[in-house]
Amino acid sequence: MSDTITRLDAVCYHAAPGFMEHLEGELPAPYRRDGDLLTVMGEERTAYWTRNVWKEPFTAEFGSISDAARLLKGVQRNWAHYPTRNARRGELIAAALPPLPSKPKAFPFSVPGAPMGAFTLLDEHTLMASAACSSPWPNGRLDFAEDKEGPPSRAYRKLWEALVMAGAMPGPGRRCVDAGACPGGWTWVLAGLGAEVVAIDRAPIDERVAAMPGVTFLKHNAFTIKPEDIGPVDWFCSDVICYPPALYDWVSLWLDSGLARNFVCTIKMQGAEWDRQTVARFAAIPGSRVLHLWHNKHELTWIRVLDGAGKRREA
Repeated sequence: MSDTITRLDAVCYHAAPGFMEHLEGELPAPYRRDGDLLTVMGEERTAYWTRNVWKEPFTAEFGSISDAARLLKGVQRNWAHYPTRNARRGELIAAALPPLPSKPKAFPFSVPGAPMGAFTLLDEHTLMASAACSSPWPNGRLDFAEDKEGPPSRAYRKLWEALVMAGAMPGPGRRCVDAGACPGGWTWVLAGLGAEVVAIDRAPIDERVAAMPGVTFLKHNAFTIKPEDIGPVDWFCSDVICYPPALYDWVSLWLDSGLARNFVCTIKMQGAEWDRQTVARFAAIPGSRVLHLWHNKHELTWIRVLDGAGKRREA
């Protein structure tokens, strides 16, 4: 049986877990659905509620498990199996491929340079795959070696992931704002990297975090603080619970002030729907990325990094 590759004039969108309805609303019908994977004909479209996007999908017929593995290895090394149909057969193909790293990653680290492809079986002798994918992690999943003692909440994983995806991190000599800091998970991350942190919230942060070197706690409603009250910062971080338009308006003040260069903000959705209009406004900010992180829930993350070195700005 032939194992010739057939390129598809399409893009495959792998829905973020639990948000297929959101993704379907972002993409035009008709589309092919294989599990949580939507294949849409034509060029890539903007879609936020994904865990991975298969940018250059192809199909191929194969005769045996070894034939399928040989075909994929001939394209590149790294392949993640997404089981839809014939899952057991797909697992046997994956087992015949070079193994993928499975150990949880210890933060901090950089995004791996080698591409991570994905494949699924459409039937017993037909696979669909893409060597080029949006996520560097297998099927978009990123597992950290968690710290179960230091941080006061599990929200720290979102900032870990955002900083890894940003390709830049604050460190010693950098000044950060953490808005909506309570109980202190993000402040714990920033201070742990050696940065100075102004943690702002109406509720106090964890005492252990407040005692970390470089941490200053400011009991206040973050939205009523003007940028000039804080002064220049290298990183503006926010995991505050608020309506997306309120976050956009406050971020706009900081952008207009020129007192912050690098931003990581969680855009939290209210109710069952999501605020498309405000998300589009965040995405339109020059130098921006909006994405659904593996550790996000009903929320998206806006990232804007202008200088990877995070050079400190002086007043």
